[in-house]
Amino acid sequence: MTQISIKYFASVREALGSSGEQLQTTASTVAALRDELIARGGAFAQTLARGQALRIALNHTMTEEDAALTEGCEVAFFPPVTGG
Repeated sequence: MTQISIKYFASVREALGSSGEQLQTTASTVAALRDELIARGGAFAQTLARGQALRIALNHTMTEEDAALTEGCEVAFFPPVTGG
């Protein structure tokens, strides 16, 4: 088990009703973590579903879903941001 910190931002935070959580997980990658969260069902399944426009950062750096999770890391989920 790996202890990680998860942060939710903007519309993801609003949909889930939480700005983040501490989690013990067996997930070894960001993709596996996302699948674990989707498996919770409800708002997690809808908000984090495959095909949803979603950005992910690992330890404050934009990442792909194949990135490895490490003890104490921080994963952040947020919607794509556009400006203008």
